[in-house]
Amino acid sequence: MNPKHIVITGSTRGIGLGMARAFLSMGHFVSVSGRYRESVNTLARQLQQEFGSEKVAGFVVDVTVPRSLDQLWLKASLWKPVDIWINNAGIGQSDKLFHHIHPEEINGVIQTNLLGVMNGTRVAYLHMKQQGHGAIYNMEGFGSGGRMMPGMTLYGTTKSALRYFTRSFAKEIEVDSVLIGSLSPGMVVTDLLLDSVKKNPEVHQRSIRIFNILADRVETVAPFLAREILKNQKSDARIVWLTNWKIVFRFFLSIFYKRNLVFADDLNR
Repeated sequence: MNPKHIVITGSTRGIGLGMARAFLSMGHFVSVSGRYRESVNTLARQLQQEFGSEKVAGFVVDVTVPRSLDQLWLKASLWKPVDIWINNAGIGQSDKLFHHIHPEEINGVIQTNLLGVMNGTRVAYLHMKQQGHGAIYNMEGFGSGGRMMPGMTLYGTTKSALRYFTRSFAKEIEVDSVLIGSLSPGMVVTDLLLDSVKKNPEVHQRSIRIFNILADRVETVAPFLAREILKNQKSDARIVWLTNWKIVFRFFLSIFYKRNLVFADDLNR
């Protein structure tokens, strides 16, 4: 095996951290990153103790600041040449309908979920084009497939636009040795998912039922994404965990078997 160096934004928790652990468990090098120095340093030390100090580096990055993304590439590439760059950092929206959301929050979600990914893609592509190889993956989410739900308009808009951006940019890439693709993890039990359920307390029970049918743990989804990223050899690839066939099968199976991934207690914490 030829070990790869993978840079993951927003990897101090959730699916980003899950992918970091998955890549490390397969013997690769990982640069974890996040906005807060304390959490980045703490996580990096933990992973170094678990997988070896030579396998993990931690860097602070604010994806809403283009220069910060430039610095992330510079520092990570000085440690190890970068083979794979994953734009995973993202934030949710408040529990308000769109016309009640303050413009400052609108700007923040767009800057993180969309502009942060666009700038991260640009930085990674320019450097990968120069070095002659690399792969970039952007994390999808609710809205990427066109689904709509009250209270998710802002978040869903950024993810819908992100899917268009990734596919469109794939057609502009000038060198075949640099790939770009997207990751669709489906419903993963993270703080982001639980927070989205909490926004509508009156439909908690229905939400719990749906999530218990369709959701999965980070430790189930992340290794799948990591393996598929390493296997992929084509641009404009969309790596999907929760396929349409899997959704149909899950609902059919729910008649006979009850999964308990999300409980009411999780939503009251």
